[in-house]
Amino acid sequence: MNIQRAQEIAESGHLAKVFYNGERVYIQHVDEQKETARIYPLDDPQKEQEVALSSLKEKLN
Repeated sequence: MNIQRAQEIAESGHLAKVFYNGERVYIQHVDEQKETARIYPLDDPQKEQEVALSSLKEKLN
């Protein structure tokens, strides 16, 4: 996922269909310098983690 799209999703606050390792996640914050995002699974907000933007996939439908 590119930085701009990840930021749009994070700033919008809506639940886009974003996946990390096949699991649907919520993007909390994007770090442009490190090209990472702070995410958590929708079903487990306690499992926050920082991952590379390249590992995030958006499903458009």
